[in-house]
Amino acid sequence: MFKSIASNWTLNLLQMGVMLWLSRFVLQELGPDQNGLWVAIVSYTGILSLLILGVPMASVRAIATAVAQKDEEAQRRAIATCLGICLAFGAAAILAAGLLYTLFDASVLHGEAATALTPEALAGARVAFAILGAQVACGFVMRLPYGILEAHGEFLRRNVVMAGELLLRVVLTTLLLRWRPELPMLALVLVASMLFEFFGALAMVRARHPAARFSLRSFDRASVRPILSFSVFALLLNVGSLLAFRLDGLVITAYLPPASATDFDFGNKFFDPLTQFLIGIGAVIMPAATRLKTSGDAGELREVFLRWSKIALSIVLMVGTYLYVLGPAFLGVWVGPEYIERSGPVLRVLTLSFLFYLPVRGVALPLLMGIGKPRAPAIALLAMGLVNLAISLALVESQGIYGVALGTAIPNVLFALFALVLACRELSIGPRELFTRTLARPLLAATPLALLLAFYEHHHPVHDWPALILSGLVFVGLCLFAWRQWVRHPA
Repeated sequence: MFKSIASNWTLNLLQMGVMLWLSRFVLQELGPDQNGLWVAIVSYTGILSLLILGVPMASVRAIATAVAQKDEEAQRRAIATCLGICLAFGAAAILAAGLLYTLFDASVLHGEAATALTPEALAGARVAFAILGAQVACGFVMRLPYGILEAHGEFLRRNVVMAGELLLRVVLTTLLLRWRPELPMLALVLVASMLFEFFGALAMVRARHPAARFSLRSFDRASVRPILSFSVFALLLNVGSLLAFRLDGLVITAYLPPASATDFDFGNKFFDPLTQFLIGIGAVIMPAATRLKTSGDAGELREVFLRWSKIALSIVLMVGTYLYVLGPAFLGVWVGPEYIERSGPVLRVLTLSFLFYLPVRGVALPLLMGIGKPRAPAIALLAMGLVNLAISLALVESQGIYGVALGTAIPNVLFALFALVLACRELSIGPRELFTRTLARPLLAATPLALLLAFYEHHHPVHDWPALILSGLVFVGLCLFAWRQWVRHPA
């Protein structure tokens, strides 16, 4: 299990490096207004992903169950049935994209905030929206080979393909935006990246698992209902995540200038790759939990939860402490000094909430999905998203992007506490065992290190890359030393 998670983490580090390079590069080439438009386009087209329901997650679980039972025919039926469902939903997404475009055009491109944009920028946004809408719809089918690899535990090979896609995206973005700094170029990069991923992952599946046929030949109508019944709860998870993390750009551009979306985006920029880093654990935990549940190994399932929850919390505390203390300074060095005040407060309030949310998202939530208990966490995440949207709408005009950040932060904490209690109840883990086995040592180790970092920043403010990198390396080194000497040992 650790080998698969380590390969996921390696990919996540590459994703973070690509994010650091591309975010600043795209902002420089497009400017704050066009970059804000791109944030809005991604937010709108991201709504289309809801139409896939939860079929990707359901497909991993269905295929993983067949793999655990060593039933090749059941595996082929699961793949063919998921493929058929994805094709149907992808066609529906194409139609839905037209409706969303109408809303996007009316609310963003013809709103008051768009008066400062040039006609060329508005025309480019329309083209980019059309391309990205089609890309998201086609992606329903084209990401299914990844589900097959994940169900078989082939995370290393999957990550090789994804790493190749990242490098391709860097090259294409750099070349195309320097040639023509327009929004359609960014959309075309995502199309090319998706095609590369699909054919690369499909080649891996055919080479490693010839029995896993990517076709409709074994489509089984009887399998549709159980897949969709599980995917409905996965859909609620997706809706909740969309409301919580993907609609901020829509709320901001509806009430504030497009440049405000850029300010919020950079304050929020670190949390998507950090979430993916923790999902790197969850992607392995979910099919493993399915296999352990199928084999009846409850003791090992509890150990997996406790061990990996402590690891996830340790990682989040290390990164979160650095972001809270030095995050605004990092933005000032990375993007520009003005972003210390424009995006720094957003970064700090989101950091505090993600200290609670991310460990639960990385371990407890995928474990609950893997053991077939998706109902309660799915409904809770949906409620979290709705509360997020309500608070953001209530505060955006009076508090600006800081109010939107509060709308994200408060529900994050509430959901994390609920899901953690739910997972412990399912695994018969009491508060004392959870605290002593998972929470106590990471929290006690992180506290003096956080105070030390804050003391350093107060007396030696960071204003350039050498100081930023040096302080980061020293802090990480101290964290790793503390974790090795104390945290890793069982209580």
